[in-house]
Amino acid sequence: MKQIVSIFMVVLVFFSCKEEKGENKDVAQAETKLEQQDIAYTSFGKKITADDALPANRMAVHYANMTVGDSIDAKMIAKVDEVCQAKGCWMKLDLPDGEQVMVKFKDYGFFMPKDISGEEVIINGKAYVNEVPVDEQRHYAEDGGATKEEIAKITEPKKTYSFLADGVLLKTK
Repeated sequence: MKQIVSIFMVVLVFFSCKEEKGENKDVAQAETKLEQQDIAYTSFGKKITADDALPANRMAVHYANMTVGDSIDAKMIAKVDEVCQAKGCWMKLDLPDGEQVMVKFKDYGFFMPKDISGEEVIINGKAYVNEVPVDEQRHYAEDGGATKEEIAKITEPKKTYSFLADGVLLKTK
């Protein structure tokens, strides 16, 4: 009787281990596939994830429905059009309707590389609409490398789409 119980236990352990190995193999394969699908990002500022980021065209709809002084918490994905060439303290992102979003960084806490024009970023923070005075527009134009003639043409305040980012993900090549 003891031999039958012992044989039964050995067979039970053998089949239990065999099934577990198969499950581990499936999990390992699934993890490998996830790693291959993941996009690599360099993080700046607060650690954020790429989850739930709105594409630029959807964010443009939100901006179009906002007035000066309105703000919303947002996370968006867009292409960088321009970066401050003095120190990377602001950047402009493209919207599909020809508009741009002026991005500044919370508490001046981090800067972006100056050579990322054309790259894709995900930004997290507050989207808002404001009116930028002439002197501030001229300052940004100067930082962006505009000529004296281009800067002199700035003569009126401008309604702008803005974003105060607390975290940025830069898609790596």
